[in-house]
Amino acid sequence: MRGLLLIIAGWLLMAGATAWGYEEVRITDGGTLTGAVKLDGVVPKPKGYNLTTLPDPFYCGRISDGQGWRILQPFNVGPAGEFRDVVVYLEGIRKGKPFEESSLTHIEAKDCQFLPFTTVVRDDRSVTVVNMDPVMHDIQAYETSHLGARVLFNVPLPMNPNHPRNFKDRSDAALYHKHMAGAPMKELVKLSKGRRIFVMQCGFHAYMESWGVAVHNPYFAKTDEQGRFTLTDVPPGTYKLVVWHPYIRTANEQTVTIDPKGTTETKIVVTAPTGRLYANEVLEHDYVRFSVTEEQKKDIDPMVHKQDH
Repeated sequence: MRGLLLIIAGWLLMAGATAWGYEEVRITDGGTLTGAVKLDGVVPKPKGYNLTTLPDPFYCGRISDGQGWRILQPFNVGPAGEFRDVVVYLEGIRKGKPFEESSLTHIEAKDCQFLPFTTVVRDDRSVTVVNMDPVMHDIQAYETSHLGARVLFNVPLPMNPNHPRNFKDRSDAALYHKHMAGAPMKELVKLSKGRRIFVMQCGFHAYMESWGVAVHNPYFAKTDEQGRFTLTDVPPGTYKLVVWHPYIRTANEQTVTIDPKGTTETKIVVTAPTGRLYANEVLEHDYVRFSVTEEQKKDIDPMVHKQDH
């Protein structure tokens, strides 16, 4: 009898998991949600990394400020406050259109950047990372929340074998700019219960970051250059719309109602965070602290792009 009860309990648990999971069905009366996201307030300072303290300063320094610093600006904001590259998604949809294969996460290491900076991941699915650079990178991936971080995987990111392995001098390293894909690394993202945030960093180049948020349904998008987004084939109903950016700590949510075959328009204003957001905030020419000489600064030439603070 006890064994039978355990079997029945297992069936009930599985049934419950199925009932609460996402079901892909055909949507015939779905609506459309369009909107715009704006950042209100002063755009936060970027992160700053002194290139003379990190590997491959000449190649990676082709994108720098001309003073020996590599800048990472997590906030992509237009002149009128258009908040670009933030993720928006709907919660509370248990049944709807299928996930698209193109929605699977693909990240490139290119010019010593992980691209894109923000993306979407699916729990218990793989993320593919490719090294396009002629320098070595290392993937350190974590899940994170207010409870702290947990390592998901830590693997080297291979170079394409056709890249030169040893540059003769700094000019060779700076002038070389071919991008060729190395062997793709496919790694499983399996988040702990209740966690949704994924971050990937390079173990060699601290300014390389890529963040992702896990979604439970395919109703998500990233804002474009105008800060706009569109979600289609949404089942009629009332849902919670969430705006996510890794360095916005406050909740940005609103309730939206989708009518059958109708279009709903919404506007979301996100308050810009204030104060110091990260330990390595860009410094105002603090060269003495890092013992950066004028000669070293001249060696690091922003040949691809000169960054602004």
